[in-house]
Amino acid sequence: MTDTRQRRRGGGRAGAANRRGTAAIEQMPWAPPINTDRPTEPLTDEGVQAIHDGAMRILEEIGIEFLNDEATALFKQAGCTVNGTNVRMGRDWVMEMLGHAPAQFDITPRNPDRKITIGGKHILFGNVSSPPNYYDLEIGKKVSGSRAQCANLLRLTQYFNCIHFAGGYPVEPVDIHASVRHLDVVYDKMTLTDKVAHAYSLGQERVEDVMEMVKIAGGLSEEDFAAKPHMYTNINSTSPLKHDVPMIDGCLRCVRRGQAVMVTPFTLAGAMAPVTMSGAVTLSVAEAISAIALFQYVRPGAPCVIGTFTSNVDMKSGAPAFGTPEYMRATQMTGQMARFYGLPMRASGSCAANVPDGQAMWETSNALWSAVQSGTNVVYHAAGWLEGGLVASPEKFVMDCEMLQMIQRYMQPEIVATGVDDIAFDAIKEVGPNGHFFGIQHTQDRYEKAFYQPIASDWRNFEAWEVAGGIWTAERAHRTYKDIINTFEAPPMDEGVREELTAFVAKRKEEGGAPTDF
Repeated sequence: MTDTRQRRRGGGRAGAANRRGTAAIEQMPWAPPINTDRPTEPLTDEGVQAIHDGAMRILEEIGIEFLNDEATALFKQAGCTVNGTNVRMGRDWVMEMLGHAPAQFDITPRNPDRKITIGGKHILFGNVSSPPNYYDLEIGKKVSGSRAQCANLLRLTQYFNCIHFAGGYPVEPVDIHASVRHLDVVYDKMTLTDKVAHAYSLGQERVEDVMEMVKIAGGLSEEDFAAKPHMYTNINSTSPLKHDVPMIDGCLRCVRRGQAVMVTPFTLAGAMAPVTMSGAVTLSVAEAISAIALFQYVRPGAPCVIGTFTSNVDMKSGAPAFGTPEYMRATQMTGQMARFYGLPMRASGSCAANVPDGQAMWETSNALWSAVQSGTNVVYHAAGWLEGGLVASPEKFVMDCEMLQMIQRYMQPEIVATGVDDIAFDAIKEVGPNGHFFGIQHTQDRYEKAFYQPIASDWRNFEAWEVAGGIWTAERAHRTYKDIINTFEAPPMDEGVREELTAFVAKRKEEGGAPTDF
């Protein structure tokens, strides 16, 4: 590929707002929120030190298994103790490496107006990623994911302003062969969205292909691409105490070209981690920072995020549980540790429910609010997740976006403003003890934007709701989903860029795409 793409910026600033022929809903504008609340910190200072010391002892005395030969060679070069695949590293070296990591950084997609800031008090929400199955009310049952369903979920990702980045495949399109699946889905992602995108670290070809497609979509030279983050990858450790070959390989490729990485151990207390939440968090922290230290050694200052996916299993069945009290506390505890290490943090929206029902919403609400409470910067799977991540649902996506909008509204500073007009002494004096506030000028000047307006909730009383058809929440969400899809317009893209993307996909398919085991 040439490096002469300065001529165009796909999407451009004209793509800053969603383009729709007819608005399916009236939603809040694109405005990634700032979390001004103080974090919830269940750990004392002594507790933070205890988890830190436990994580350091794991790295020094037990070690982490790195199955990637390049990684073990790099650790050996850095002076760590390497015995086969086992790597032990001293705490002084680890802390020195973590000290290089930025506490905050930006990622700029093809539309620069969709730039996101990761770190500080910023909190960002992304779509559900990676479920192999799909469910909606029209089909009425769980089915394997398809490219068409994946594309529709990408349309929701683009449409909703409360979704700030496009994570992995919102449902795995198993109707496309694994060797070329990434090419088709990333093509859809580049053309249907203009938000920050993700690459799976599942082998050299997939990561390199996605980086090339992001370059093409943004009209970037290699120099411009590598100068700052334009995309990211997210990996999971293989708990307990292991990092596999392709995920570390993918991260190394990304950091060497200036792109962001998130390291998120998936630790389930009682199964792949100790049954105590402090033990599970300690293990998770050790696994995450071992990889981040490696990436900082390779490229000091590489943009890295520490992730948490620490929950528990149902000890009666062994099934994962999400949105539990333990999950919430683990997220808050990890937030304290992320601040201790000076790293941005990733958490998740999640639930164990099988359909978009009450259980799905209270568990997801717990997960989302624990992200807020912990000072999380990036919330993965914030919309559309069911059955412990095995199912994606458009109804759940819409219902979750209602919660995300409420969280964004909750964070808007005007709600807690205390100026003279906000205290409203004169209005209170005007109404006195015997009137009401509906008709006074103070209310008339503000009522249109005074309160949050829902997109999925129905605030009518029972009789009015019944007369209107008695539509339950999931069905209302299904109708909203259909309206969005029927009125959706993709963000603009230069035709030359589209042609270049199409040609790249065709060329890579001719070459066989990525190798697979089948």
